[in-house]
Amino acid sequence: MEHLIKIISKPDNIPIVLMLGLIIFFSWFAFSKGLKNDRQDTPDEATMADKVQVWPYLVKVEFLAALLVMLILTFWSFGLDAPLEEPANPSLTPNPSKAPWYFLGLQEILVYFDPWIAGVTIPGLIIFGLSAIPYIDINPKGNGYYTFKERKFAILTFCFGFLILWVSLIVLGTFWRGPGWNLFFPWEQWDTHRVVALTNVDWTELFGVPTRLVDNTLNPRAMLIGSVTILVWYSVGLIFYLIKRNSEFMKKLGPLRYSIVAFLFLTMMALPVKIILRLTLNIKYILVTSFFNV
Repeated sequence: MEHLIKIISKPDNIPIVLMLGLIIFFSWFAFSKGLKNDRQDTPDEATMADKVQVWPYLVKVEFLAALLVMLILTFWSFGLDAPLEEPANPSLTPNPSKAPWYFLGLQEILVYFDPWIAGVTIPGLIIFGLSAIPYIDINPKGNGYYTFKERKFAILTFCFGFLILWVSLIVLGTFWRGPGWNLFFPWEQWDTHRVVALTNVDWTELFGVPTRLVDNTLNPRAMLIGSVTILVWYSVGLIFYLIKRNSEFMKKLGPLRYSIVAFLFLTMMALPVKIILRLTLNIKYILVTSFFNV
C-alpha cells in the first residue's frame, strides 16, 4: 500500500484522484435524481411551464463558480509545487513515458490498435458521434430533467462509453502502467528491469491459419477469415434491423439514422472486445492486409 499511496500523492495524480471522486459523486447524484423521478408517473420537472432565463440567473451562477475555481487553484498553487521535471535529455528518456492524463486513454488504446485507429479513427468517430446526437435522437422524453426509465439506451450507452471506455482507461494508464508500459497492480513496486515475454498472435492463427505464408506473403485464407469476422460483427446490426423493422420505433428512426447508431454502437462495443482478446489471448490483429491492419 505504501507504493499506492506514493503514486496517488504525486502532484500529477492528485487531480485525477479528485476527478474520480467528482465523477462518482455526480454519477450517483444523477442516477438518484433519475430514479426518484422514475417513481412518479409524471416527473415534476416535466410539467413545469416556467422557464429560467439564462440572464441573469445562469450567468450569475457561472460567474460565482468561476471565481470559486480561481480561488481554489490559487491556494492549490501555494500548497503543491508544479510537477516540473529536469530539462529534456535525448540520451535519457523517462520510463514510463506517459502523455498528459487527459490523453492517457488514447495512449492505452495504442496498446490494442494500430496508431491510425487509436489516434485518428476512434477520436474522429467520437467527435462524429457526439455531433450526430441531436440528429439521431428522436426520443422527446427526458429533456430538462433527470430520468432513467425514459432514456435507458442513451444513458447506459453514454455511461459505458465515458466511464468504462474512457475514465477506466485513464485510471489504467495512470495507476497500473509502469516501466516498459507493463501492467502492475497498484500495490506492486514498479520494477524498471521487469521484462514480460509476449507472444503476439493474430486472430486466424488461433485456428491454425498463419497470417503469412512461407515466402512471407500474406495468406489469402487469413485475410478472408479476418474480413468475414469483421463482417459478421457488423451484420449483427443488420439482423437486428430486419427483426425490428416493423416496430413503431424503428419506423420513426428510419434506416439512415439506425445505420449510424448501429455502426457507432457496434464500433464502440468492438473496443472492449479487442482489449479483452489482447489481454487474455495476446491477439494483435483480427485482419492483416497490405495497406492496413485491424
